[in-house]
Amino acid sequence: MFTIRVNGDDIPVADWSPQSTLLEFLRARGLTGSKEGCAEGECGACAVAMVVRDGSRSAYRVVNSCLMLLPMAADREIYTVEGLSANGVLQDAQMAMAAAGGSQCGYCTPGFVVSLFAEQHRADRTGPCDTHALAGNLCRCTGYRPIRDAAASLGPAPAGPFRDRLTDPAAPLSSIACAGYSRPASVEAALDAFRSQPGSVVVAGATDMGVEWNLRRTRWPHLVDLDAVDELHDSEETAEAVRIGAAVPLAELAARWSSAPAVLAEWLTLFASPLIRNRATLGGNLGTASPIGDSAPLLLVLDASVELAGPRGRRVVPLNTFFVGYRKTMRQPDEIIVSVRIPRPYPERLGFYKIAKRRFDDISTVAAAMAIDVGADGRVSRARFAFGGVAATPLLATEASDAVVGRPWNPDAVERVQGILAPRLAPLSDHRGSQDYRRDVSCSLIEKFWWEQRA
Repeated sequence: MFTIRVNGDDIPVADWSPQSTLLEFLRARGLTGSKEGCAEGECGACAVAMVVRDGSRSAYRVVNSCLMLLPMAADREIYTVEGLSANGVLQDAQMAMAAAGGSQCGYCTPGFVVSLFAEQHRADRTGPCDTHALAGNLCRCTGYRPIRDAAASLGPAPAGPFRDRLTDPAAPLSSIACAGYSRPASVEAALDAFRSQPGSVVVAGATDMGVEWNLRRTRWPHLVDLDAVDELHDSEETAEAVRIGAAVPLAELAARWSSAPAVLAEWLTLFASPLIRNRATLGGNLGTASPIGDSAPLLLVLDASVELAGPRGRRVVPLNTFFVGYRKTMRQPDEIIVSVRIPRPYPERLGFYKIAKRRFDDISTVAAAMAIDVGADGRVSRARFAFGGVAATPLLATEASDAVVGRPWNPDAVERVQGILAPRLAPLSDHRGSQDYRRDVSCSLIEKFWWEQRA
């Protein structure tokens, strides 16, 4: 048995399957403001606010409760839309949505309200609420103008218990274990769980596995959740490298990686939605080994490596050798990703491109990252070109990189890279794009990078 704090009340949880979702639990308790819409983290109908540690304080992070397995919420504080009002008095975000006419059928309204509530209470906010905080919440009948009006009307977070709560840090996560699930507190304990529970599967934010659970009805014999392992949440920067814990949520990445190249900010905004970024982790995105994952191309051109821990000890694997097949990596079933290491200095010229049906909150058709260092003589001293969506694994085009080293970075070099790439790319055709389209757009991005980065 474990406890979840929901809307200010501590609720003991027993006799529930560990692979039930938080959404199922909330709705069973009558908190039906949280809805199931897409069941894959795109619509935001299931959004709830979760209290998380933010330095010496706390912050409200909005998450998809349909993708969060129930025991992952153990020891956490959760607020649903019902918990935002008190004694019949609506919270600011609720009143703003009503006043602006931002609700029609009402199905999406709770998700928007929870996201607005968290944005209004964001500690570093200056000026109006950022409407990008509403990404990941979809409305199909009201339209977005009145919802934007509601966001623009909100002032500073009002005094009261919600604002006061943020002055203290969130409680640490404890180690728990139940049938089918364990949440160890150290790397060693996680490895012990693998040994004692044959067939165990590792899970971090569950933004990918939650979709498997909801849409494909996948079930696992035992889940080892890494969310309480402090080492996996650590990060450090030195003159030689940046080390990022594998369980650091993507939403915290920019704050943890203060020396990051400027392209990181754009890359993060294109990576799913805020609700997903609040749970998804860098280690998890690499561990799923999706050929269209957005982190691999950028990390490949940064020459990143991953640190693995297992019963045979620890090892460091260069990312360019980590992916060995479709959804397969060098990680053994009894190993976990501990951290991602990025060497310094970073490339001088760096670009990331995501081709998708929508600008934001969409799956890549093609993702590409490119890095170039050019010496004082105008010749390339280092080059790396990486792609997602063009092969069974994320691809680092080493032959194309080698072909321009020592040469001037000019249109002739661009054509040389394109000539090597075109016959070596082997994308599939699907509803996002044909094989020819993926190949052609990948080659065209080389030229776009040159135009943007030319001296």
